[in-house]
Amino acid sequence: MASEMTINHREKAYELLKADAEKILQLIKVQMDNLTMPQCPLYEEVLDTQMFGLSREIEFAVRLGLVDDQDGKDLIDSLERQLSALHEASTKK
Repeated sequence: MASEMTINHREKAYELLKADAEKILQLIKVQMDNLTMPQCPLYEEVLDTQMFGLSREIEFAVRLGLVDDQDGKDLIDSLERQLSALHEASTKK
């Protein structure tokens, strides 16, 4: 029973982190589509702040043993690749 609960907490923690990463991606998409260009300091400030916050969330979950360190790094890397692709696409417009 306790092992089942631990697995459930780990799955829940990872799903929440993935949802937060998706929110960052959506926020940046909206910002790029409607508000500012990637060169804008506001865009960079929002992106830096959001990425820092997510990295701290991941670090906290890793320290609690809810998320594997490599899974956390993979999540950040994946988000960074998606954001990079989004940035490239917007600059080619």
